[in-house]
Amino acid sequence: MKKSIITFVAILFCIYTNAQTPTTDAVKSKNEVVTADNVEWGWLNPLRGDKSPAAGKLWGDRTKNEPAGFLVKFKKGFSSPAHIHNITYRGVVIKGLLHNDDENAEKQWLPAGSYWQQPAGEAHITAAGSQENMAFLDIQEGPYLVQPTSEAFDNGEKPVNVDKTNLVWLNANDIEWVAAKSNVETAFLWGSHNKNQLRATLLKLPAGFSGKIKNLSPNFRAVVISGGLMQQFSKKGVVNQLNAPSYFGAEENATSIISTDKETVIYIRSNGKFELTLR
Repeated sequence: MKKSIITFVAILFCIYTNAQTPTTDAVKSKNEVVTADNVEWGWLNPLRGDKSPAAGKLWGDRTKNEPAGFLVKFKKGFSSPAHIHNITYRGVVIKGLLHNDDENAEKQWLPAGSYWQQPAGEAHITAAGSQENMAFLDIQEGPYLVQPTSEAFDNGEKPVNVDKTNLVWLNANDIEWVAAKSNVETAFLWGSHNKNQLRATLLKLPAGFSGKIKNLSPNFRAVVISGGLMQQFSKKGVVNQLNAPSYFGAEENATSIISTDKETVIYIRSNGKFELTLR
């Protein structure tokens, strides 16, 4: 029954994507940490200066043709002109309320914990509806550019907006790679769970969780969406306090020792399996 549930949910979430969803990531991850206090910030669209949202680097370089993960901060009342992007991006709301849709669509405010996907070439606006607004964006290729709607095109993908209340969560009893009786939950976002293919999931850790995540693939990247955790690569290693929106990457076969004081949700992008065990 467990495999049937996993397969069904994986198929359900694959409806959000199509063949253009990336299947591999040639850039291997390494053991690294970026705490929320050490994020390097600049402007998402330098040509617009402070009229643009701020952008914070987590991994990769969004100005080059490579995978990258970065944060975006929007001021209260921000609303972009209609525009397109040259590449597809996927986003998770970390703070506030965000709207991403056709310029004539009614506002669909996505709260923290929600997910959306914006296809390359699709005309849209982005707006922010709270005092503080932040999102994490994931791209497979770059550079990330903002272009006029006159250059719009159809790449075959469809836009997606998933309110946090519409996410499908599985508990530890339904997941083979999560320790039983751990009260851990996961929600599939995009990609394939076929062997060694790129995928992204949300992992919800309960308050008081203490365990380990072992990366079994060439690529593992994790972003704290809400809450916070303590993380270290070995018992004698540096202990990192990773509050939202911190990031850590892990090389293949590396183990991260983690613990939480409060419920914590992390976004995990991996090029294969990982194992979550209790301590």
